This record gives sequence, structure tokens and C-alpha cells, in this order.
Amino acid sequence: MTTASLPDGGRIRVVLADDQTLVRSAFAMLVESAPDMAVVGQAGTGAEAVGLAHSARADVVVMDLRMPGTDGIEATRLIAASEDLAGVKVLVLTTYDTDENVLEALRAGASGFLVKDTRPAELLDAIRTVAAGDALLSPGPTASLIARVLRAPQPTTGNGPGALTALSSREREVLTLVARGLNNTEIADALALSPLTAKTHVSRIMGKSGVRDRAQLVILAYESGLVVPGG
Repeated sequence: MTTASLPDGGRIRVVLADDQTLVRSAFAMLVESAPDMAVVGQAGTGAEAVGLAHSARADVVVMDLRMPGTDGIEATRLIAASEDLAGVKVLVLTTYDTDENVLEALRAGASGFLVKDTRPAELLDAIRTVAAGDALLSPGPTASLIARVLRAPQPTTGNGPGALTALSSREREVLTLVARGLNNTEIADALALSPLTAKTHVSRIMGKSGVRDRAQLVILAYESGLVVPGG
């Protein structure tokens, strides 16, 4: 486990967690090339990632799912459950077509996922997205992945139809579009709203449903039956 010196104020503080040293090093060089980011730690296990999230005061943890010992899912769950780490966002790395654990990582509290062979600029944009409090949920890959995984039996999480009773009809419409991967501007266009109104609706839905970010809203929409896999 390595820790960098504290960066200048205003930069996004990033912890990289991957059990492959070369992968971490490549990501570190990329992140450090961005003027608005700094790598404040590198971890080879999930346990190290959790420790660094605390000690390095990370804003974003870029988390591999498959690591020895405490894996990325459990590490994500520990970060999400810690009151001291309430502001830390987790961006999961996946091989997409082979990782059926992505939905579990989102349930555990990840703010989104990224394919490992993504383009460098997309990785940097993804870090900025989750650091800003948004979820990294593109309409195509996210919807198809969640739909595929939800076709298999899953343990109940309590997000049945009753979880939507507090939502208005408009809020349900907005939640449906969030689950489809639309951002606030796209939701506003689809429903003839202002972007600020769309953002307000999303914030109210989060407050009523008790979820922490848009990724959790997607899970809520699917598990409550508001959005049907493949529908």
C-alpha cells in the first residue's frame, strides 16, 4: 500500500485499488496528468483501499472488483457503511461481459462502473462525474447489464412496490428516466422541464427513498418493479 503526499487544495483526491501493480501504475500516470486530480493512494487489496479512503481523505476510490482477501464489493460496502466516509465515492472497474458482480457492487454503494479498457479521457471524466455526486450510468451498458443480472434470482433487498408509495406520479416518471440512464438535462428535455426542476425532482426522490445517489435509484427502480428488465 502506497500513499502520496497531500495534493494542492481543490483537486480531486483519488485512491486506486487494483491487485495488478502495472494496472495501478498506468492509471496513476493518467490521473496525475489531469490538473484537477491527484492520486493520494494506491491499494492492492480491498482492505487497503478502505484504509486509504480513511487515511488519505479520498474523494473517489477507483475500485477493482477482483482482489485477494477483501474484494472490491466488500470494500465498497464498508466504505458506504462508514459515517466517516460519507463523502467518498466508489467507481468500480469491471470487465463488463464477465463481471456479474457489478449489480452487487452498485447495491453495496458504488456510484457507477467503468469498463477496464475504456479510453483514458473517459476514465478522467468518470472520476469527475462521481466526484461531483452524480452516478456514472450510461443508458446502453447499464440498462442491459442490470436487466441481465436481474433475470437471475436475487435476495430481496426490501425494495418492493411499497418503496414507491411516497413518490408522486411525476417523481415516478423521473425515476423511470433515471433508471434508463438519462442525466438531468435529458430528463428535463424528455418531460419538458427545466434542468433545475429535474434536478430538484431527483433530489426529492433520493430524500423520500433514503438512497445516497443515482446508482441506488436505478436499483430501486428495477427492484420495485417500476422498470422491468428488458422492457
